[in-house]
Amino acid sequence: MDRLEEWRAFATVASLKSFSQAARRLGRSPQAVTRAIAALETRLGTRLLHRTTRSVSLTSDGERYLERSKRAIAEVDALEVPVDAHAPLRGTLSVTAPVLFGQLHVMPIVTAFLATHEQMSVKVALLDRVVSLADEGIDLAVRIGELPDSALIARHVGDVRTVVVASPDYLERAGTPRMPETLTRHVCISLSATTPVSDRWTFGKRSIAVAPRLVVNTAQAAIDAAAEGLGLTRVLSYQVDRLVAAGKLKVVLASHEPRPVPVHLVHLPGARSRAAITFAELAATTLRKRLG
Repeated sequence: MDRLEEWRAFATVASLKSFSQAARRLGRSPQAVTRAIAALETRLGTRLLHRTTRSVSLTSDGERYLERSKRAIAEVDALEVPVDAHAPLRGTLSVTAPVLFGQLHVMPIVTAFLATHEQMSVKVALLDRVVSLADEGIDLAVRIGELPDSALIARHVGDVRTVVVASPDYLERAGTPRMPETLTRHVCISLSATTPVSDRWTFGKRSIAVAPRLVVNTAQAAIDAAAEGLGLTRVLSYQVDRLVAAGKLKVVLASHEPRPVPVHLVHLPGARSRAAITFAELAATTLRKRLG
């Protein structure tokens, strides 16, 4: 294998934590993948992976080198133009995104892609949970929030804000909060999988304890309650953009918002189809414009 293939082998093993699974994904024998990583470690003069009969994990040098490998692979993939670049795209792509973000922002990209590439099909899984790209056979995922350390290749495509909103009717009745500390005097609607007695809303370095009158486990339920005038809720900006534009909700405490939440496109390391690369480029370009 050449150096690029060694990087792909290393990044894929790091992602899947298995030489045999990495070999299957890369279309290589386990022995070839083992030799590639051994050659890479020899050339670098350091061990990148801890290997036992049951597990594979990164060494400290491996963690540092993984980031460099991922950047190199992403750059090469972006520049690579196959000899059949003008042939029609064929096949099936699998894409996942959070439910509402996917409905608002990803589905228009999918329909535009399908309109242009008539021999392609796309499977879209809109889920408010993180799925394993390897286990689910996902080609591209949208992730909102800070990414944990992993071997996934990530591309930043924009940011969304964390906003506090309420209906004009509620703000007229209860007043508009000017400082985060005044939230303790307001009716709050909290988003949680459980029902705690209290909750904490963060604003930069400040964390304010609120006692929500309503706790729900979906953002849409919290938004609906706020739009009905029950109180204030805290959600991501894209979830309420349309209601804010329509005047049904107002953003408050805008000057105290925490730093924006990043949005990334992520995919597994390793060779990708021309269709996957083409869709990813369209998605990145479109989302950067939409998220501005």
